[in-house]
Amino acid sequence: MPLDRLRFHSAKARLWRWLLDEVVHAPLEPILHPSRERLQWLGTFTLFGHLAFAWIWGVAMPQPYENVALRCGIACLGIPLLLNPINRDLTSRLTTGVFVASSWLQLPLFFSWMYWMNNGNAVWFASMASMLVIYYHLTDWRLATLGAVVGIVLSYWLANPEVATAHSPATGSDQLVVLVFAWVSAILLGASSANLRRTRLLNTLSTMGVMAHELRTPLATVNLMGDVLRTLAKHDLPETKRKKIDELSTRLQSLVRSMNRQIDTQISNAQLMRLPSEQDAIMAAELVQEVVSGYPYRSTRERDCVRIHIQQDFCFVGSRPLFAQVLTNLLKNALHSLASTSIAPSPGDLRLEVGLHHGRGRIAVSDDGVGIAHAEQHRIFEPFFSTQRGAGSGLGLTFCKNAVEAAHGTLSVHSEPGLGAVFMIDLPLNAERILTTTPL
Repeated sequence: MPLDRLRFHSAKARLWRWLLDEVVHAPLEPILHPSRERLQWLGTFTLFGHLAFAWIWGVAMPQPYENVALRCGIACLGIPLLLNPINRDLTSRLTTGVFVASSWLQLPLFFSWMYWMNNGNAVWFASMASMLVIYYHLTDWRLATLGAVVGIVLSYWLANPEVATAHSPATGSDQLVVLVFAWVSAILLGASSANLRRTRLLNTLSTMGVMAHELRTPLATVNLMGDVLRTLAKHDLPETKRKKIDELSTRLQSLVRSMNRQIDTQISNAQLMRLPSEQDAIMAAELVQEVVSGYPYRSTRERDCVRIHIQQDFCFVGSRPLFAQVLTNLLKNALHSLASTSIAPSPGDLRLEVGLHHGRGRIAVSDDGVGIAHAEQHRIFEPFFSTQRGAGSGLGLTFCKNAVEAAHGTLSVHSEPGLGAVFMIDLPLNAERILTTTPL
C-alpha cells in the first residue's frame, strides 16, 4: 500500500508539473507560425471565402438558414488583416488583438450560431468539426479552448429563441459524440504541437549553452599565454620590442574578455525558455550606468558615442543578472548598427534614457544606425532570426523579450530604415520605492 501511495503522489506531482509548464507558464502564441504572408492569405480567404459560401449555401445548394448581410459582415473581418499597419508588425498588441478577435468572431461564434440556426444538419455538423480543427491551427490551444467554449455558449444563447421553435433537436447524441471527439483531438494536437516546438527549441538552446561553456577552457589558456608573453618581455628584450609584445598581450587578453562576454551572452540566451525566477528591487539608472561602464568596447571612439540621460529614475522588480544581459544585448546591437553605417560614430549617436511613460518606468536604447527594414521588424523577436547576416545567432532579442515579459514588462521597437532604431523597455514600478525626479 505505501508503494501505491508513492506512485499516486508521483503521478500527481508529474501532472501538476505538466499543468504548470504547459498551461500556466508556457508563453502564449496568439498567432501560430506568424508571418506577413500568412496573415494576408488568411485575410484574403476570409474576405472571399465567406462571400463564396454565401452564394453556395444561399443559391447553389440552399440551406435552411443563410443570411447574406451577416456573411458580408463576417467577410469584412478579413480586410484588417490585409492592411499594412496590421500585418507589418506581428508582435504588436494591435495586430494580436485584431487577429484574435477576427478568428473568434468568424470561427467559434459564427459557425456555432449557424449550426444552431440550421438545426444541426449534416452540412453544419461537418462545418463545426472542421471549424474546431482549423481554430486550433490558427491560435494557441489554450486561447482556442477558451474561445470555443465562450463562442458555443454565447451563440446558443443568441440563437436559443429560434432553436426553441424548431421542429427537431439541434444536436443528436451521435453528433455530440463526433463533435466531442473532434474537439478533444484538436486540443491534443494543439497541445502536443506547442510542446514539440518548445522541446526542439529547448534542446537546441541547451546544446548552444554547453558549447559556449566549453569554449572557456581554450580561452583560459589563451589568457595565460598573454601573461606569459608579458613576463618574457621583461627579460633580455629591447624597449621597443618589449612595448610591442606588451601591447600584443594586452590586445590578446582584451579579446579573451570580449569572447567571455559573448559566451555569457550565449549561455543567457540558452536560458530563454527557463529564465531564473529571482526577484530583486532594481534601480534603473544604476543598472544602466553599470552596464555601460562595464561593456567591452572595441575602441575609445565606440565608448565615447554612448550617452546616458536620466530624466527620472525608477525602481522595478526583476532579475538583475537577466536585465543586465538584456541591456548588454541591446547595447551590442546598437553598436553593430552604428558600425554598419559609412560614418564614424560621434558622441550621442547611441543613447540610453531612463524615465517614466504613462505611469510605467521606461528604459530606451536608441541609435542613429542603419535601422531595421519594415518587412523585418515583425520578426526580430523570433528565435534564430537575425538582421545581422551571418553574424548573429538570432537569439539575443528573443531572450530580451522573454526576460522583460517575465518581469511583467514589454519590449517594443520603433525604427525607420537609415534613421536608426529605438528599443523601449516599459516596466511596472515598484510601489514601495517610487522616486522623485533626479535629473543628471
